[in-house]
Amino acid sequence: MEEVSEEIVEEQLKGKTPKVGRSLWADAYHRLKRDKVAVVCFAVIVLYVIIAIISSFLFPNWAENYDYEHANLPPSWEHPLGTDDFGRSVLQETMLGARTSLTVGVMANIISVPLGMLLGAIAGYYGRFIDDFIVWLYTTLASVPGIIRLIAIKFAFQDVVLFANTPFEMDLGGGMSGIYIALGVMSWVGTCRLVRAEVMKIRELDYVLAAQAIGTRRIVILFRHIMPNLLHIGIIQFSLGMVGAITAEVILSYLGLGVGTGVPSWGVMISAARMDLVVGRWWELSSAVGAMFIIILALNIFGDRLRDALDPRLRTA
Repeated sequence: MEEVSEEIVEEQLKGKTPKVGRSLWADAYHRLKRDKVAVVCFAVIVLYVIIAIISSFLFPNWAENYDYEHANLPPSWEHPLGTDDFGRSVLQETMLGARTSLTVGVMANIISVPLGMLLGAIAGYYGRFIDDFIVWLYTTLASVPGIIRLIAIKFAFQDVVLFANTPFEMDLGGGMSGIYIALGVMSWVGTCRLVRAEVMKIRELDYVLAAQAIGTRRIVILFRHIMPNLLHIGIIQFSLGMVGAITAEVILSYLGLGVGTGVPSWGVMISAARMDLVVGRWWELSSAVGAMFIIILALNIFGDRLRDALDPRLRTA
């Protein structure tokens, strides 16, 4: 309240009509807009998204552009980040790798965040044996290290192909679809825990008890009165979950369990260049690590600032 009062006083001194009653979303936007670090990180994220979108149109045949006469060239004006073992541009590969990582990150969280929110809300609101089962489920999953779960899922569905011979064909054992489905199915635990705890508090509030008293169906209360108040948690978890999904994709691709052959990826770049440092070829490894470091740092910082702006419990922090 102190901060709002100071803003109102400032607006009154400037002769402006003070803006009161600002909504949660408007207040969060106002806070983020004033945070220069958050603005810079958001600009970096937008830049990566633009690169990911246009790179596939700019370099559609990158994987087939072999030029052995110009293989392993150091950075130059013609090739700003040098070339790889096949004479292909490392800059182009790095830009295409951004598309792979961001696609996996977005798709994995599109699956995991709604799944975690739904299961967490059901567990927190209904309680009893439903809560016991969901808690047992995510506790069991959380007891297994994340990378082991992902590798197990990849091997379990190694020969499974969904919607075969259709435009929607998905190879769960190889390729990007298998990665983001595995990540999405395995990454909902944290969101589920947060939402469950929040719903257990919200269900005891007056407006929920009043809705129950007038005979409103429980499922209507859950989806109409409780779930909208959890939307900020979903947005925060989505932004922070991008970091874990990108990191997991890079690790799996480095281990040879990620994207398919010929698909550019930062993990594949790191794996291919891990022995190049011995002979002084540093540019491919440095490009992949540098690109990954910048986007993960930007996502981490922006996710933290977004949490500070959207979480009502941190308003006085």
